[in-house]
Amino acid sequence: MRVIAGVHKGRPLKAVPSRLTRPTTDKVKEALFQMIGPYFDGGIGLDLFAGSGNLGIEAISRGLDRVIFVDQQPKAIQTIYDNVKMLRIEDRAEVFRTEAFRALKAAAKRELAFDYIFLDPPYGKVSYEQLIETAGQYSLLTESGMIVCEHEAKVRLPDQVANYKRLKSDTYGNTTAISLYQLTEEVTV
Repeated sequence: MRVIAGVHKGRPLKAVPSRLTRPTTDKVKEALFQMIGPYFDGGIGLDLFAGSGNLGIEAISRGLDRVIFVDQQPKAIQTIYDNVKMLRIEDRAEVFRTEAFRALKAAAKRELAFDYIFLDPPYGKVSYEQLIETAGQYSLLTESGMIVCEHEAKVRLPDQVANYKRLKSDTYGNTTAISLYQLTEEVTV
């Protein structure tokens, strides 16, 4: 596992020493960032279910100002700290060990709005629709922000969740898909 592009291009990243996480492959990560960037001119991201911090670190390397990393597994949190320290980006990262919905509520209390929210929960364990709805209830996305969902290829996420419309969905190999959501003016019931 490595950083693919940007200022930290080619730098290796530690993986979480556990079977509780499923790292995003370099191929999927490259495709994901080609869909949403590939480079950024500032902004803030939220990496929920961060695992090793792979997606958020890639976003920082490609130009996001800072990323908040959230995971509830102690080994994942330690790995994120190790990766952030190794790349010397401590001033651009916040790391929290908590459950995803609690993290969304905490972000709302801090009145944060994200340009990118990365959702990569354990497959089949958490509802993407609930995560997106909760982010919407708390107004956690900037007007032009995007929610990036990495999910099983066999799962088709809805075209609309609350006031978020699916812009695009692509499948990579037999196992992984990426779906992008953005705020829309129309709210469907």
